[in-house]
Order: sequence, then structure tokens, then C-alpha cells
Amino acid sequence: MKKLIIILVPLLLCLIAAFSQTDSIPLYKKFPNVPPFSIMKTPDSTKFTKDNLIQNVPVIMIVFSPDCEHCQHETEALIKNIDLFKNTQIIMTSPLDYSYLLKFYKDYGIAKCPNITIGRDGSYMLGTFFSIHDFPSIFVYDKNWDLVKSFSGSVRVEKIAAALYN
Repeated sequence: MKKLIIILVPLLLCLIAAFSQTDSIPLYKKFPNVPPFSIMKTPDSTKFTKDNLIQNVPVIMIVFSPDCEHCQHETEALIKNIDLFKNTQIIMTSPLDYSYLLKFYKDYGIAKCPNITIGRDGSYMLGTFFSIHDFPSIFVYDKNWDLVKSFSGSVRVEKIAAALYN
């Protein structure tokens, strides 16, 4: 009987450890600064990383899908109100194929908005970092690149702009 207990107790402890919950705090909350990233920029397929961002300028990161209606409406509102974000770097990333991003880039006239960069996150690193559950997901960083606010799903552009200046 003692031998059975000596065998079962460590086995039980191992099972408890194996099935215990992992840390549920998303990485973007643990590390509340603009994450290191690397995307393939649309339309020229060049590499764009955190090092390409302009220092001391706020950043808005948007993880989206070009075929998502909410993302399309959010982009339309963003472009219509681009003056609210004239001193802000906007990075829009998607894991979808480059051809979808190029079509989206052309359809929405992103070239007219030099502060918007669209790119493909082929490894979905940002989706994992931000624990994306909904498209679009929006992350607002101040000029020091500290996280100010996050939004999941559609949100009014005025709320995004307010997060930048509060």
C-alpha cells in the first residue's frame, strides 16, 4: 500500500501541473510597448519593421482582414477622418496573402494617406502577441510608444483619436 501511494502521489502532482492553467495575461499587457515586428509592406513588398517607425510619434497598430466588412468600414472612416491622425503612424497588418492586401490598398486609396502603412504579417506574430479574437483589433500607443488603449472590433474613429490625446 505504501509503495502504491509513493507512486501515485508524484504521478498525481505531475498530472495537476500538466493540466493547470497557463498564464492568461496577453503578451501586449505584459509588454505594453510597441512590439518588435516585421511585415512585408504593400504595395512594394519591402520589409518594414519597428526600426522604420519615426521616434516620438504616436503609433496605432491595426490587425485586420481585407475581406472583413467591419475592417472595411473602419478603414473608410479612418481615411475620411485622416486629419484626426495626421501626426500619427498607422500600421495595418494582416496575415492574409499579399494579393488581398494589394487589392485592399488600391481599393481604399491608401497611397493618398502617407501615414498609413499596410503590410503582411505572414507569421501572424502580431496576432499572437495581441491575442487577436476579433477583426479589426486596434492598439493605440503614445509618442513614447507605451500602450494607451486597445479596442476589439469596430470602434468610432473619434474614440481612437481621443485615446491618442488623453
